[in-house]
Amino acid sequence: MEYADLVALRRDLHAHPELGFQEHRTAGIVAGFLARLGLEVHEGVGGTGVVGVLRRGAGARSVGLRADMDALPMPDSGSQEWKSRAEGVCHACGHDGHTVMLLGAARELAASGAFDGTVNFIFQPAEEGLAGARAMIDDRLFERFPCDAVFAAHNWPELPLGSARTRAGPVMAAADRFDIRITGGGGHAAQPHLSPDTLLAASELVVQLNTIVARCVDPTETALLSVTRMQGGSSHNMIPAEALITGTVRTFNPRAQDIVEARLRLMAGHISAAHGLQAQVDYRRYYPATVNTAREAALALDAARLAGLDAAEAPAPALTSEDFAFMLRTRPGAYLWLGSADSRPLHHPAFDFNDQVIPYGIRWFSAVAHRALDNI
Repeated sequence: MEYADLVALRRDLHAHPELGFQEHRTAGIVAGFLARLGLEVHEGVGGTGVVGVLRRGAGARSVGLRADMDALPMPDSGSQEWKSRAEGVCHACGHDGHTVMLLGAARELAASGAFDGTVNFIFQPAEEGLAGARAMIDDRLFERFPCDAVFAAHNWPELPLGSARTRAGPVMAAADRFDIRITGGGGHAAQPHLSPDTLLAASELVVQLNTIVARCVDPTETALLSVTRMQGGSSHNMIPAEALITGTVRTFNPRAQDIVEARLRLMAGHISAAHGLQAQVDYRRYYPATVNTAREAALALDAARLAGLDAAEAPAPALTSEDFAFMLRTRPGAYLWLGSADSRPLHHPAFDFNDQVIPYGIRWFSAVAHRALDNI
């Protein structure tokens, strides 16, 4: 297979996954690889982030290319030799592949990149819900490593191998998390008249939460609310003292986001009160929408065509989320979906990055660098 050494490295990273802000081994491998290429290497950016700087000529233009490094807190149920050796930690989103693709691009650009300017290779920690991109920005990422624009890609199992999609405007959704705790009950299941029923209230609330998007958000807007966990009780003959509901909200418009949060809080309070109970709501907006700038989205697709990919505009954004959104709030840029079929869906416990994507990703990152620095 082409790029055999990078495939071997990708599989090594898969076998040794690390959670967000704990990517010490991965960051060390990345830093060592970049140093051997002769790049200027900066470690510990935003915690465990690494930035490699490659300069050519005297040009003032600069571009940032970003890959994420962290894994997910879930078991690996795969059967491959390079299955995760870390209990309860798994590269089920392909960040091992993203890291290797960007390392490959750094090698190719360092060896033969005829451009005039600066390429900043940004290896980011903690994408999976911990906002590593924001941590790097707070650590003065773009002041220390100026970027006129910044680009990233994610493997996309829903697209055929050799294809690429992105679009101007929103490409990924804002992601919110809610946790609702209903309290004030507790008693014998055979004496329901003596205790408010937390599970009954929680069940009614789950049903009503699923009406918010359909009945409170403008039908022309895209929004989603999913209840993903409901907990309560530990015995067959006990009404529990509390019940917990957890879920996620995805939106593209801050107005829709405000409506969903307000209605959720109102429903939780009123339905709980109607049952003689209290509700505590913790609502956290952890990632904003990922919004591409038009010029950079066009550049990303043009670079994909140069890389030999079937590139086209995405017909609609995805309701998944991505903390690259924080970088796009700070700098112009674009986020690309890179076809990776055939593979399991993202976040599946048996997911394994499709190594055939590696050459495409390397060529795309390299073409983006050249295009962004106006040398093709």
